Amino acid sequence: MIEAGNAENATVETQPACPDGAEEDNDIARPEATFRFTVQNISQLKEQVLSPPCYVRCLPWKILVLLRHTSTPERQQQKALGVFLQCNGDCNTPGWSCYGLGELKLLSYKSDGVHLCRKLHHMYHCKEDDWGFAHFVSWDDLFDPENGFVKDDSITIEAHVMAEAPHGISWDSKKHTGFVGLKNQGATCYMNSLLQTLFFTNVLRKAVYKIPTVGDDSSRSVAFALQRVFYDLQFSDKPVATKRLTKSFGWETLDSFMQHDVQEFLRVLLDKLENKMKGTVVEGTVPKLFEGKMTSFIKCKNVNCTSTRVETFYDIQLSVKEKNNIYESFKDYISTELLEGENKYDAGEHGLQEAEKGVRFDVFPPILHLHLMRFQYDPQSDASIKFNDKFEFYEEINLDPYLRDIPATPAHYTLHAVLVHSGDNHGGHYVVFINPKGDGKDITTEIRPARGDRRRHTKRPLRAHQRRDAIRDGLGRF
Repeated sequence: MIEAGNAENATVETQPACPDGAEEDNDIARPEATFRFTVQNISQLKEQVLSPPCYVRCLPWKILVLLRHTSTPERQQQKALGVFLQCNGDCNTPGWSCYGLGELKLLSYKSDGVHLCRKLHHMYHCKEDDWGFAHFVSWDDLFDPENGFVKDDSITIEAHVMAEAPHGISWDSKKHTGFVGLKNQGATCYMNSLLQTLFFTNVLRKAVYKIPTVGDDSSRSVAFALQRVFYDLQFSDKPVATKRLTKSFGWETLDSFMQHDVQEFLRVLLDKLENKMKGTVVEGTVPKLFEGKMTSFIKCKNVNCTSTRVETFYDIQLSVKEKNNIYESFKDYISTELLEGENKYDAGEHGLQEAEKGVRFDVFPPILHLHLMRFQYDPQSDASIKFNDKFEFYEEINLDPYLRDIPATPAHYTLHAVLVHSGDNHGGHYVVFINPKGDGKDITTEIRPARGDRRRHTKRPLRAHQRRDAIRDGLGRF
């Protein structure tokens, strides 16, 4: 932690985080902001100076500028400018923390000048409340006229900050965001992330509310327990417990400390809801929202013989290995496999034949779940490994080219939420980014793992929501 002197030789400029209006700029609970700090008389800088605070997540963030003496590789002393980002520096209370990431930028006054940018991320806490660069720029480069960093003996530093909700500090989630979170039972961050997404599936939530559950035991009825979770998420001012829901699955306490397959969990949950909805006014809601159809085929090349089978699906598993983006994965999914040589197709009366094998999508559902297969079996190590390669997906996608026939309703999807796993197959953490209004502004729901929150098997699904009307539903959707 660095203690800073008074900013008597500095002035501060603030730049609105949202140029469209000052109302959001004055929101101290905002998740991100951009602000500037102009230091005058920079050539006379002898002590460290702090900018006035800019509030993000109800915490004060400041730019810290100071003069540093560093050594060159030849062990010669040289002057340098150090620039840091400080969070909650005036708080002496232990136990708080806040994860933040952003960018520090030394602005060039020249019209054709290049700003000097450096990115940073850090878990800020009472013993490390500042983070940055002791050698942001050398003193010589700072005053080099070609760079244009200094004008009238002053410099301007711009900081962009994005922060998660702080911990160990009074934080009224309902007041500042309008939403509340779910309590982690030990290793249920994957389930909580998924439940938050289903909660924002407005059509599904309304259907769950309409399921008749009078007389049901909440410790055994999944539908009744889920109704209670959704109701509390909608109206409670405090984090919502999920123990009744997990108990309705038949889980014991130990099961809440074990990682379950999130894709399998979703299928089991939807299956239980679908069965409970039978014979009610909301019967068929689950397949209407999530069910798509595809046709698997094998077509012989030299004889007139084709085998087809229509299948339904609730999610699509896309390969990410050696793929750059979601379109390449879809193209790979519908690519045909040639059956030849020892792998020829048994065409019955036609004998063994060379054939093409593949699938074609018939109908995509209104809400499309895409599961990125980042975990795959590696035969060399005889273990499951995770692919952390860069993979691009977009706020809007068009899946018309992957349908067998041109659809009456275009398969255009808007990204609604992304369920993200960080870590490996031995342990990790889930977080979900939800865009309930489809306006590109997400709500970040973080569920921090409790001690011992280890993962035996993890996956990273995406979900997409089709743009058909004004209602935006879902998690990880387009």
